[in-house]
Amino acid sequence: MRSVFRAPAHQIHCPLTNLLAWTIKQPGQKQGRSMKLPIAFGLVLPLLAVSSAAERFDFFYFVQQWPGSFCDTWRGCCFPDTGKPAADFGIHGLWPNYAHCHRRGDDDVFSILGLERRGRCWPQYCGGDDDGDDGGKLSPWAIRDLVASLQRNWPTLSCKSGDSFRFWSYEWKKHGTCSNLEPHDYFARALALKAAHNLTEILSGAGIVPSATATYSLDSLSDAIAKGIGFKANIECNRDADGESQLYQVYQCVDKEGKNLIDCPLHMRSKCSDQSQGGRGGWIRSTGVCVVVA
Repeated sequence: MRSVFRAPAHQIHCPLTNLLAWTIKQPGQKQGRSMKLPIAFGLVLPLLAVSSAAERFDFFYFVQQWPGSFCDTWRGCCFPDTGKPAADFGIHGLWPNYAHCHRRGDDDVFSILGLERRGRCWPQYCGGDDDGDDGGKLSPWAIRDLVASLQRNWPTLSCKSGDSFRFWSYEWKKHGTCSNLEPHDYFARALALKAAHNLTEILSGAGIVPSATATYSLDSLSDAIAKGIGFKANIECNRDADGESQLYQVYQCVDKEGKNLIDCPLHMRSKCSDQSQGGRGGWIRSTGVCVVVA
C-alpha cells in the first residue's frame, strides 16, 4: 500500500490515514492490482433573487462526494480554511436537471459520466452569464444562519481557495439560480436532505466501511444505499493517483421542490465496473489518504 499521494507542491504528503477512499477491483484480477476506471468545488453584492420567470426542469440531482476519493487523485486536494473535514460524505451540489436532454444545436455536446449526449441536459447560470458579473451573486447575509452547518457538510477541497463560501457561491450561480428557490431555501434544503439520509451511516449499518483491507461488491454498495434511502441512486467513480477506480460521488434524485427523494428519471451508466459484464460484479476496496496543508 502506498504511503503518499500526488498533491500540489505547497502540500505536505503524509501516511495513508483518516480520509478514506473506496476503490474498485475487478473479479479475476491478481491480488494487489486494481482496474483503471474513470469516473467541483467573493465579492459581496446585495442579494439578487432568482429569475422572475420560473425555470423549467424535471428534478434535482442531490450530489454528495467522498472526500478521500476527491483527494486521492493526481490533482490532490487542500483542506478548507476551517480545517480538515470529517470522514463523511460532503455535499457537492443540488442540481436542477432535465429528464431528457434538449437539443440546442450541433455544438452543444454534454457528457454524463462519459456518456456523450447532444443537447442541454440541465439548465445553468440562470442569473446571468457564466463569465459575467451581472447576475447570480450570493450574499453571505442570505445564508448567515446556515454557515456553521454548511462548513461541516459542504466544505471545499479545492486548492484554488480554502474559502468554502466561494464554492457555495459557484454552486449557487451555476445551479441554484435555476432552482426556482431563494438562496436560503436552496442551501437549507440541501442540508436537510443530507441530514435525513446520512450515506455514511447507511453504508456503515450495512457493514460497508472504508478500511485498508476490506473489499465489497458494487452491488452490495448500491443495494445498501437503496435500502437506506428507499430509492436507487446513481454512483460515480473516479481514479486515484495510481489509476485505481474508487467510489467518488452518489447522485440521489429529488423532486422539483428540493424536498423529497424520488425514483431517478435518468439512470447513469456506471463506470465502477466492466460494462461488458453488465456493470455487475465489481469490487470495492478502500484505501486511506491523509494530507496536511503547509
